[in-house]
Amino acid sequence: MTRGLYTAYTGMYNEQKRLDIISNNLANSATIGYKEEQVTSQAFKEMLTYKIRDRSNGFVDEPVGNMSLGVKIGETYTNWDQGSLRQTENTYDIAIQGKGFFTVRTTNAKGEDKTCYTRNGCFTATKDGFIVDSDGNHLQGEGGDLQVPTDAARIVIDQDGAVYADNVYVDTVKITDFEDYNYLKQYGDNFWETVDGATAVEGNSSLQQGYTEQSNVNVIDQMVDMITITRAYEAGQKMVQTQDSLLNRSVNDVGKVG
Repeated sequence: MTRGLYTAYTGMYNEQKRLDIISNNLANSATIGYKEEQVTSQAFKEMLTYKIRDRSNGFVDEPVGNMSLGVKIGETYTNWDQGSLRQTENTYDIAIQGKGFFTVRTTNAKGEDKTCYTRNGCFTATKDGFIVDSDGNHLQGEGGDLQVPTDAARIVIDQDGAVYADNVYVDTVKITDFEDYNYLKQYGDNFWETVDGATAVEGNSSLQQGYTEQSNVNVIDQMVDMITITRAYEAGQKMVQTQDSLLNRSVNDVGKVG
């Protein structure tokens, strides 16, 4: 019966973790460039069960077999499918069509610079002409921080990422891709950074000026999954109540002598 409690508990804990991930997806369903997270479940490794110092064998601990304690989160992974493109007609909004990431330079509270990667192409120009995101992180070109002339009447970014100010070439937007996305670690909701083993390659993509890539979260699918998780959690609760009732009867009724 106690095994049933463990099984019910691990199932409920697993559903709670799944619900956390789905809630984060729904919260970011309108976040530009956000990539949906998904999760798998797996069984716990079998645990070796011992009987501890009962009277059957001279109070000696000894194994009595293996027992599974239920389910646990197997793997949390990112769905890298392309999100839909939405036209904004803003000069510095850029969408990536295909694989790859914008390369940005971020600065933490200590003033330390770090290179991160994002699919969020919602940028603006500072008074000095630097192209930055909403947090002030600098979009990188092939020559470093991308900067355009502040007196330019027209800025054009072509499909290859080349930036022109009044028909004069300025720089090229740096798009970075990776051989294996398993070597990327999420940094916040919309950035990724590399870990040891990441191999950068040239991005195979085209850029669309005046567009942004929307989140690839399917809200309807997420809501259906949320309902399924809620029902599974409730089933776990009922199992705990049943096991509690059985334990109560075992302790209080079975041992009674009529």
